[in-house]
Amino acid sequence: MKTVSAAKFKATCLGLIEEVRRNHSRVLRTKRGVPVAQLVPPPAQASAMHLFGYARGTGEILGDLVEPAVPAEEWDRDR
Repeated sequence: MKTVSAAKFKATCLGLIEEVRRNHSRVLRTKRGVPVAQLVPPPAQASAMHLFGYARGTGEILGDLVEPAVPAEEWDRDR
């Protein structure tokens, strides 16, 4: 794991982010020699595309989708 001081991290942040993305490596950020943060690549399932279609095939149509829920004879009934 690569270790980078706070000053160097600030100066090279975008390059370090690209390196983590490209190599799937980790970067440990330190302040005065003490670890304060870790830059890690996201998990493989973090893609937004996984959110769409995840429930596909789990639903079931139980009746006519076009037919009214209440029969026409009951529409004008007094309460």
